[in-house]
Amino acid sequence: MLLKSAVVALILLLIVFECEARRGRTRSRTKSKVQIGLPITGKYRDPESDRYYNSNDGAKILLASHFDLEYVLGHKIAFLCTAKGTPRPHITWFKDGVEIFAHHYLHIHEWLIDDDRVKSKIEIDPATQMDAGVYECTADNMYAIDRRSFKTDFSIAFD
Repeated sequence: MLLKSAVVALILLLIVFECEARRGRTRSRTKSKVQIGLPITGKYRDPESDRYYNSNDGAKILLASHFDLEYVLGHKIAFLCTAKGTPRPHITWFKDGVEIFAHHYLHIHEWLIDDDRVKSKIEIDPATQMDAGVYECTADNMYAIDRRSFKTDFSIAFD
């Protein structure tokens, strides 16, 4: 009788562990299907939201500089970014995730091309080891944000 009770208890224990294991697997599968951001269809339930987020007027980068650049220490490096959108996008520059501003060795130029286009250029002269990193051009307006990244590293020129 004691053996029978122990076997029944063991079987119940195994069933409980198996159920818990199945629930754990089910939960992890469910989590992987959760999508943050746009719905899978790319459509919004509200037509007004759909028109807003899928607007053709959103900021779009049309032209951007190099994806990877190896520069020579002591020489000039430059990056270009041209964007379009209505209203005209604003271009912001980042280095290693931090917004950069003009200073004595770094100049930021901006040209308003049309009612809906802007061109921006950064120049670093002379380039130093500290200028190596990931630069990012971000164009944004009220409808969208678009980004391009450029990785830079230096080389040493021997004359």
